Amino acid sequence: MQVLLHHTADKYFNRLNAADRDRIDIALDKLEKEPPEGDIMPVVGQAGLFRTRVGAYRLLWRIKGNTVLVTHIDSRGQVYNKKNKGNKR
Repeated sequence: MQVLLHHTADKYFNRLNAADRDRIDIALDKLEKEPPEGDIMPVVGQAGLFRTRVGAYRLLWRIKGNTVLVTHIDSRGQVYNKKNKGNKR
């Protein structure tokens, strides 16, 4: 599978320190596998939306065809607030 970062997720990813970026990069590599691997759970109340836990960070993503689209990357306390503010692609 191909993994794509939405521009908001990419922007947040690039602002992280190198150690956190490396850990998230490893999680993104695991999402490329068929089926995706890692600490994955469906997001309650959001059909087709999943979260991957990477330490204190969460990645929100969905599968579209043969692509994993990561819509949000943020800290645990903030990511679930942002998923309801737009980006329902």
